[in-house]
Amino acid sequence: MSSLGVQLHIQDQHVVMDNGILQVTLSKPDGIVTGIQYKGIDNLLEVLTEEANRGYWDLVWSKAGSIGTTGTFDRMIGTKFTVIVESKEQVEISFTREWNHKDENVPLNIDKRFIMLRNSSGFYSYAIFEHLKEWPPFNLPQTRIVFNLGKEKFQYMAIADNRQRYMPLPDDRLPDRSQILNSDFPEAVLLVNPIEPQYKGEVDDKYQYSCENQYLQVHGWICMDPHVGFWQITPSDEFRSGGPLKQNLTSHVGPFCLAMFLSAHYSGEDLVLKLKQNEPWKKVFGPVFIYLNSASDAKDSSPLWEDAKKQMIKEVQSWPYEFPASNDFPPSKQRGNVSGRIQVRDSFIGDNYILGNDAYVGLAPLGDVDHGKEITRADKNGCYCIRIYVRGDYNLYAWVPGFIGDYRYGVTINITPGCDIDLGDLVYEPPRDGPTLWEIGVPDRSAAEFYVPDPSPKYINKLYVNHPDRFRHYQEKDDGTYQGTTWKIKFQLDNVSQTKTYILRIALATANIAELQIGVNDSKADSPLFTTGVIGHDNTICRHGIHGLYRLYNIDVPGTLLVKGDNTLFLTQAMNTSPFVGIMYDYIRLEGPSSSTST
Repeated sequence: MSSLGVQLHIQDQHVVMDNGILQVTLSKPDGIVTGIQYKGIDNLLEVLTEEANRGYWDLVWSKAGSIGTTGTFDRMIGTKFTVIVESKEQVEISFTREWNHKDENVPLNIDKRFIMLRNSSGFYSYAIFEHLKEWPPFNLPQTRIVFNLGKEKFQYMAIADNRQRYMPLPDDRLPDRSQILNSDFPEAVLLVNPIEPQYKGEVDDKYQYSCENQYLQVHGWICMDPHVGFWQITPSDEFRSGGPLKQNLTSHVGPFCLAMFLSAHYSGEDLVLKLKQNEPWKKVFGPVFIYLNSASDAKDSSPLWEDAKKQMIKEVQSWPYEFPASNDFPPSKQRGNVSGRIQVRDSFIGDNYILGNDAYVGLAPLGDVDHGKEITRADKNGCYCIRIYVRGDYNLYAWVPGFIGDYRYGVTINITPGCDIDLGDLVYEPPRDGPTLWEIGVPDRSAAEFYVPDPSPKYINKLYVNHPDRFRHYQEKDDGTYQGTTWKIKFQLDNVSQTKTYILRIALATANIAELQIGVNDSKADSPLFTTGVIGHDNTICRHGIHGLYRLYNIDVPGTLLVKGDNTLFLTQAMNTSPFVGIMYDYIRLEGPSSSTST
């Protein structure tokens, strides 16, 4: 704590926010964080790199009609500096860049904001993006905040209780010290000659440290001498694309610490924001909190990590913040509120309603362009509450772990400032045509319960040895050849209704340039009973994930294809162009006809 208020020092080319606990220096009018002074350390950021590479917002954009998830990199350099609030209690400063038709930049007005509060051991940042109706359309695959910390100080990284370790140095990834494992994905390297011998033979890949949004609330780095922590805290999911299950980058070798807002990782082009012609749009990303802490005992990381988690809880409980000075970030009393309860009824389980335990419930704006849903997690009774700050008409969607498919509420919901809408009990009836003959997996949109092979000892990350996330290891066949794969599901039927239709339901947790073909009792048939065609660009396999986008297929199986006694279902993933091509299953179920006595 400091008795000093917040002070703002404006210089020719820099501006400094100082509350007596830390000092944050930003370039003017660029809006790049060039220095963070704390606990006797002159600069927590990497001083050996250019100022523009230390602490910055960036985005990736492409012209309308472009295909894919790449584009032009833009560091969002400001052209105008403005003081928004200056008092002993709070400083808020703005770095803006306005677009005009002569620019070759992304057609956005950009306003980067930084906030420092009295007695706060950190600072906040958020940005406002605005696209006017008459401006050109474009795609926006990614935007984020990046902090590049001092590599000599910050060498211990923490993402979760069971995901923290000392990390290699960025020098270890240089060509003379590492080997790229696959040219298509150069992020993954084998450390062959690291500065610290303990890392030799390990794979380093930033995607090994990705995390679902719902668990991605605090992460960062620790300096052991002096004992200082640098943490990025995200108090809400409302400004991140993809909802709670969306996986995003966190921290990785650099040492880098990221706050991801939009990204197409683990989803592909389906999650790229695409603004159309004559479409106005405005979005607030953040605020996120950059939190600094210290401890006198430098023997281990736990005091700083535990304190960072406590601070994260405080930030979450304070959301939505009351202090941002922009009218585009409304306080709690100006936001709409939608609440209710999700229940499930599956007639083949029973006539009673089942509570929608841990259901995912979201609101999405009407129209064929979905710029992101406001998604929340229901409690164990299926009760939910969604706060939303953008007025307009919305659809409500939900899905419930343990049940396949998606629920959609059939009534448009109109959100106005301060509204409080109680939808009461909503009942989801998941896809079902008959009794379950057999099932494999758990319908939770993840392949975590399915078999994961042992990693090659040549491609190990020591953090994930004997770790529940064993799927995060890097794996590749040594001979460079790949082949399609057929799985067989063998099952018995005591009775078969050959005049009736059976239903096979296959839920995929992810797909990447894959084709799933289905056959029944004849592996040499001229054509499969069903094929998905080539599907997916999730890149989940190469990025060490266990799920990407959810896909559900409901396939009619004529009873004439089945026999009394032994049957075999053939599942063939036919594509074989890369080790990263493939699918992951979420859940498979065979249903008998509704009036069948099959067992």
